[in-house]
Amino acid sequence: MPELPEVETTRRGVAPYLVGRRIVDLAIRERRLRWPIEDGLLYGLRGSTVRDVRRRAKYLLLDVAAGSALVHLGMSGSLRVLERGAEPRAHDHLDLLLDDGKLLRFNDPRRFGSWQWQPAGTLHPQLAALGPEPFDAAFDGTYLKRRSAGRRVNVKHFLMDQHIVVGVGNIYAAEALFRAGIDPRRAAGRVSLAKYQSLAGHAREILRHAIERGGTTLRDFLRPDGEPGYFEQELYVYGRAGEPCRVCAAPIRSVRLGQRSSFYCANCQR
Repeated sequence: MPELPEVETTRRGVAPYLVGRRIVDLAIRERRLRWPIEDGLLYGLRGSTVRDVRRRAKYLLLDVAAGSALVHLGMSGSLRVLERGAEPRAHDHLDLLLDDGKLLRFNDPRRFGSWQWQPAGTLHPQLAALGPEPFDAAFDGTYLKRRSAGRRVNVKHFLMDQHIVVGVGNIYAAEALFRAGIDPRRAAGRVSLAKYQSLAGHAREILRHAIERGGTTLRDFLRPDGEPGYFEQELYVYGRAGEPCRVCAAPIRSVRLGQRSSFYCANCQR
């Protein structure tokens, strides 16, 4: 699934083509996404000028006067800016037709993505319970230590909980825990304040660096310009089971935590 850096890369890629442009019309070929596309989205966007393109967690918000389109890429969704006459391909479910002859096209083979409507002055339920952004001043080791008090859940799942902090998905959680020297299996409530300070700093650093490098190349993700991201080449543990640790040369281990594989170095992470 595209994670925060991939979503931010997408935002930066499409924003220059959308902000200040009027949405002449919408072409919807498939309403049955993760949640069905409702008429409110059409009424809100059609004829409106895009004021801003923002990101909250893994959601993109296309702001117009009447509200915001809340876009989630799901597991396989992508946005591309194309010329108006571009023929739709399979799984091209929605186009925003712009006043300059271009269009924004949403493609999603698995249809786990979504387009929802948030009227002006309201907060969509999908956003209401989200934790702070990893770049917010409120996100630090003290915050993590306080929120983890008494928690028996493993620290990796704790870090990936969107109610705790948004946007730290499976790949980046594994990498941040490695840099902080924390075993992903450790109970969240048993991690020290010093370790949490290190974890918060490394999570922020890794996410920023991944954004600069264009995100992590996933099987279904391409940047808006069609080129893959490059951060995958720098991963220390994720997807490297059996390979030598880049720090100590011990073999990277893999363990199932919940429904996901987690990768760590038993020598570097305690």
